[in-house]
Amino acid sequence: MSSVEKAMATQLANIEKRTGKSIAELSEIIRNCGLTRHGQVVAHLKATLDIGHGDANTLAHVAKKSGGSGASDADALDSIYTGPKAGLRPLHDAVMKRLHGLGDFEIAPKKTYLSLRRRKQFAMVGPATNSLIEVGLNCKSLAGGARLKKLPPGRMCDYAVRIAEPTEIDDELTAWAREAYTAAG
Repeated sequence: MSSVEKAMATQLANIEKRTGKSIAELSEIIRNCGLTRHGQVVAHLKATLDIGHGDANTLAHVAKKSGGSGASDADALDSIYTGPKAGLRPLHDAVMKRLHGLGDFEIAPKKTYLSLRRRKQFAMVGPATNSLIEVGLNCKSLAGGARLKKLPPGRMCDYAVRIAEPTEIDDELTAWAREAYTAAG
């Protein structure tokens, strides 16, 4: 079990102790609350269970992954890659296949991209335009260049790489992603 999985197991055990309810019971509460938006579910849990934001956020994610409220990862991708961006889905899948080779990480679907996290977010993957996928990387030690663009301060990531062709999902991209992955561990 990785350190991330151990930390999650400890947090869930502590939530069960504090609330006096099992994770299955808490997931059932979430399914029955009638809310589907993540933020609404978190606010509901904080108010009804008197738990902190971190615990409520974790519960909302766990319930979603186990079939609770909200959309699945596949549904999120279907929503992100729709209309003129639908043709980018195979490119996205190829990027994710390469990134899964880095090791274990959490995938948190957002409205327009996927957030990839270990202890903290190390990458984001989503459509940049109707013809390009963008991989955002969080790692201050990377050296930007023609292909790896340094982003302005205050952005969600430190660097971004835009990908138009499967051939651009290469060892150079993997090396940058590995550095960000390692830094986030």
